[in-house]
Amino acid sequence: MFRNVTAIHLHLAGVFQRKKAGTSLARCLHQTFAMAKRLPARRLDGIDHNPWVEFGKMASEYDVVNLGQGFPDFPPPDFAVQAFQNALSSDFMLNQYTKAFGYPPLTKILASFFGKLLEQEIDPLKNVLVTVGAYGALFTAFQALVDEGDEVIIIEPFFDCYEPMTLMAGGRPVFVTLKPSPTQDGELDSASNWQLDPTELASKFTSRTKALILNTPNNPVGKVFSKAELELVASLCQQHDVICISDEVYQWLVYDGHQHVSIASLPGMWERTVTIGSAGKSFSATGWKVGWALGPDSLMKHLRTVHQNTVYHCPTQGQAAVAQSFQHEQLHFGQPSSYFVQLPQAVWRYRDHMVRSLQSVGLRPVVPQGSYFLIADISDFKSKMPDLPGDVDEPYDRRFVKWMIRNKQATSEALRPLCPLLFCEG
Repeated sequence: MFRNVTAIHLHLAGVFQRKKAGTSLARCLHQTFAMAKRLPARRLDGIDHNPWVEFGKMASEYDVVNLGQGFPDFPPPDFAVQAFQNALSSDFMLNQYTKAFGYPPLTKILASFFGKLLEQEIDPLKNVLVTVGAYGALFTAFQALVDEGDEVIIIEPFFDCYEPMTLMAGGRPVFVTLKPSPTQDGELDSASNWQLDPTELASKFTSRTKALILNTPNNPVGKVFSKAELELVASLCQQHDVICISDEVYQWLVYDGHQHVSIASLPGMWERTVTIGSAGKSFSATGWKVGWALGPDSLMKHLRTVHQNTVYHCPTQGQAAVAQSFQHEQLHFGQPSSYFVQLPQAVWRYRDHMVRSLQSVGLRPVVPQGSYFLIADISDFKSKMPDLPGDVDEPYDRRFVKWMIRNKQATSEALRPLCPLLFCEG
């Protein structure tokens, strides 16, 4: 208490010293105490750190390839590029506002396309919301459905925004971990070996549980949840009357014969699921920032309330381009000419190249079943270099990545895939 009084005294002394002629003492005091007020809202406490910002800055500073963020180094398909060009030049009204909850041709094609996949009659006006990317859909869902004190189950490793979005909504994150099964010597680890423990998962559900966030294919492990695993999650959500927020932005990036299953397609789950998708991930055009949320009107009406009082409306031309792209894809869906068939065939070659590159420098990669992320076990390096510079409270894997970026970027071409390496705490 006395330290605070002293600080105020010194601050006031500075006010008198800096007071300019013609400036009232009252004004100086007002400015002083105004600056002393707490500026950030308490909902931001503890969430100011963002790994993508930190590692993006380091990648620029040390001139290394940033492999952390999820966007491709190849162009969108020609039909999608042409659709965007059409949106820019064909109809001048596409330069103006459209419907707040989505450009009608887009909500209509999303309802038709995903209605068939989910085996639901989807109303484009009641069951579809177009957002500023999947990120916008996630934020809108958390703000609409998570209340002060609600618990949200998050499966880890997880996409980094789930925790801060829960906290900003006033919720409490509750974590349950995917646990890798041991592999035989010389055998590659697969994302399929990472499993939820049914007993542990069940123990996380309480009377305070409001929602569970599901991400399949998972970022960063690349796990594609099987139908049996989804049925377990669905059973617990129904038993405890819990909402499922299902982040499915990588649903088209599935490899090796695995199948993506939407949890909303399981019996009894449409009524309690918000399914989130991304045009950026679907058509390799992340800069378009067009996403969507699908779900029952009983949930979606609350998302619409948040949306209309925040962004209100998303850019029209991007929505028009995505609508045309989905119309094209619907004509080719399931055929060799389908982009959703061609995309994973192209990306799995990148995956296999990265797996070989990481193995060549002594790391043990976890081969993803889906998405375009890949993690690797650095235990062997840790045994050889247990002490690395950095904050002792910072996880070893983060310190390892920073050390690699600062010190190893020029060592050899073979090491470049490690700069930076995706990380998950463990």
